[in-house]
Amino acid sequence: MRKNIVAGNWKMNTTLPEGIKLAEEVNAALAGAEPKCDVVICVPFTHLASINNVIDKNKLGLGAENCADHKSGAYTGEISAPMVASTGATYVILGHSERRQYYGETSETLREKVRLALDNNLTPIFCIGEVLEQREDGSFFEVVKAQIEEGLFNLDAEEFGKIVLAYEPVWAIGTGKTATDDQAQEMHAFIRKTIADKYGKEVADNTSILYGGSCKPSNAAQLFAKPDVDGGLIGGAALEAASFMGIVNAF
Repeated sequence: MRKNIVAGNWKMNTTLPEGIKLAEEVNAALAGAEPKCDVVICVPFTHLASINNVIDKNKLGLGAENCADHKSGAYTGEISAPMVASTGATYVILGHSERRQYYGETSETLREKVRLALDNNLTPIFCIGEVLEQREDGSFFEVVKAQIEEGLFNLDAEEFGKIVLAYEPVWAIGTGKTATDDQAQEMHAFIRKTIADKYGKEVADNTSILYGGSCKPSNAAQLFAKPDVDGGLIGGAALEAASFMGIVNAF
């Protein structure tokens, strides 16, 4: 059975002391709780090792927001998958729209990142989604299908079974706009069918597909009620423990 997951993406926010405090607040909120989903926080590289030391890993998963497309070497400023894994992290966000848009990440680059993440026992949260122009011109299904095929379909079925997908309509990130729960369900069902066509129904049914686009406590329950929406990749609302837990508790 696929897992329900709520994952926070802190992006380039919080100093190390602020990040430790936020992680401790989320950890404390989970201490007496029995959430009906896995809970993950994906934090800046600088925070990983310190936060790993203050959270209960049985309650709260830890992830990075990216990793390099090389294992090691003369790549000044890059952080490799083995480095991420060595901090205690077990997840890594790959292919986020901001990485694709601002840093020119391509499907070719992402295939390398996914391979290295899997080789280092990291669970990739692989992001896909269309921009506003593609939503408006009707090409959004083809765009998302191509991102999945080009970024992931080099994997065999067992490897693909280790991937978590996150659908992020780029036009709804940080804009306050949200895809309606019906729009989210329509795309998630399409994504699941795309996977089934390649790997079969069982693999598709076991793949967690998260929604990432201005998900907040006020709309999370509606989104999560849809049969193909298995949780959320949460941006702004993950930067406060109360709002993040409001989304976790939507399950």
